[in-house]
Amino acid sequence: MNRHRRQMRTMLVIGNVGQHHGAWREPDSGIEDADSLRFHLEVARRAEAAMIDAVFIADHLSMLGREAYAPAQHLEPLTLLSALSAGTESIGLVGSMSTTFSEPFNLARQFASLDHLSGGRAGWNVVTSAFGEENFGTDPLPAHDVRYARAAEFVEVAKALWHSWAPDALVLDKQTGTFAAAQKVQPINFSGEYFTVKGPLNIPRPPQSYPVFVQAGTSTDGINFAARHCEVVFSAQQGMAAAKEYYDRIKSGAVAAGRDPDSIKVLLGVSPILAATTEAAHERRRYLARLLNPQFARQLVGFQLGGVDLSEYGMDETLPVSILPGPTAVNRRKGRFDLYRRLIEEGRTLQDLVEIEATAAGLQVLVGDPESTARQMVEYFEAEAADGFMLICPSHRVDGPLLFDEVLPILRDWGYLPTAYRGTTLREHLELPFPDGR
Repeated sequence: MNRHRRQMRTMLVIGNVGQHHGAWREPDSGIEDADSLRFHLEVARRAEAAMIDAVFIADHLSMLGREAYAPAQHLEPLTLLSALSAGTESIGLVGSMSTTFSEPFNLARQFASLDHLSGGRAGWNVVTSAFGEENFGTDPLPAHDVRYARAAEFVEVAKALWHSWAPDALVLDKQTGTFAAAQKVQPINFSGEYFTVKGPLNIPRPPQSYPVFVQAGTSTDGINFAARHCEVVFSAQQGMAAAKEYYDRIKSGAVAAGRDPDSIKVLLGVSPILAATTEAAHERRRYLARLLNPQFARQLVGFQLGGVDLSEYGMDETLPVSILPGPTAVNRRKGRFDLYRRLIEEGRTLQDLVEIEATAAGLQVLVGDPESTARQMVEYFEAEAADGFMLICPSHRVDGPLLFDEVLPILRDWGYLPTAYRGTTLREHLELPFPDGR
């Protein structure tokens, strides 16, 4: 294939032994080491050797009944990423932090610290949180639109704090004893509907000015928020048509918000189930499905459907649309609810929904040998349904080697991936502008 000017951006979801809810039961999964820095550093270093732009850690703020049937290790993202920053050199470090259950000053300090310690590799996955309210004294969960209104104000405050130090505020004059130019470190004196923050931040401006903003909203509120504020969008879609529609909505939303559409990179979430042959890959998918606990599988899908009880339905049955709550009654993960509703309307069985949810939480599953998987990724990329991919391994130790050692090198040989990191910061890797004009 010919080399292309436009190249894919890639991130790898980490934070557990893999994303398939049954893969931890495989003999070589590494579940015994899932809480260790050693395990996560192994994955991050392999991703860095493969020149993936960033590792990405999602987060869970409650158990959701998972403790009995699936791993419940959810290490705190900023702690883990800070540890990984010391053991890696180039790869970006993206972590989820909630605007509903955090405060802007604390979060701004944490990400400024990570950006300084990593030399400019930090990214913030901005989440409004669809669960966890019982652990933060905010039960019931605030309404969907309220969560996004708070998020918009939260981002405004955080940006002001990161910019409360001018780029040249540090003087460090040992002769005169002047550490910083006082006039270039200013309070923000913010007073809004949700926050009152004086500032300034007690850390100098981060190397990237502020971390790369990542977001994964699929609801109307989420898409509007991303179009206004975010720089990388995690696309959670099934199939080419849905991925293309979402991509176009994000890009047109950016234009409507007065932004360059190229300043937002849309990464389609894909979970590659790989083997030496396509037939073997499909057998692996069936094998992973057999590792799922049926009771837990029903809980997973029921949660995405707004809390529907699926215990009476057989795995080979299709689900009637009539069991679903109305869209206005759903206050959690509206975009994911809409995705599963569409799948039910298409006549998918409960087993289909379980495999989609358990493998990649509703994201696109690619099943095949390395070359056919690479070709599927190229199809999405060339159709401008994605600027790149959020890679979600069912098992890092089982599926990861084929992804890193075969799929990505094929794409690199075809000219779709760079042969070296584009710079030292995450913004440079992704070819995103620096907020201070650099």
